[in-house]
Amino acid sequence: MHKNDLFRLILSIIICQMAGVIGSALTAGSVAEWYPTLIKPSFTPPGSTIGLIWIILFTLMGISLFLVWREAPQNPAARTALLLFAAQLTVNVLWNAAFFTLRSPANGLVVIAILWVLILMTILKFWPINKTAALLLVPYIGWVSIASYLNYSLWALNS
Repeated sequence: MHKNDLFRLILSIIICQMAGVIGSALTAGSVAEWYPTLIKPSFTPPGSTIGLIWIILFTLMGISLFLVWREAPQNPAARTALLLFAAQLTVNVLWNAAFFTLRSPANGLVVIAILWVLILMTILKFWPINKTAALLLVPYIGWVSIASYLNYSLWALNS
């Protein structure tokens, strides 16, 4: 691995982890005050588990980002794929604002549906560029699928 590759790998992971940090900041007040008051389905995971899963997922996303980023100079499709990656990462953060900051499972449901579609589109764009990068996003879409059902259940139980 070249020195420039190591820098890009670390930066890619930091970028993704920062999305998690921003998302956590958007949830802080509501997690302590509002979220505990919601009726939750029996399959709701504990907060500590959710945090650990996101740390792992953001790391996998960062590695995936790196693998496509290093292809970007010679591959116009990679540049387009990186824009899509940026869009889904932004929407990931926006879900925290929609659900927790606005305290709205309904808004969260709309945003997470958009997020799921953007993740799928990113996987499909990454696949021809770097199959490993695409596969590294599969656990992410899997977790967002579970989170979508949890979000729906929270909306249904608390509407």
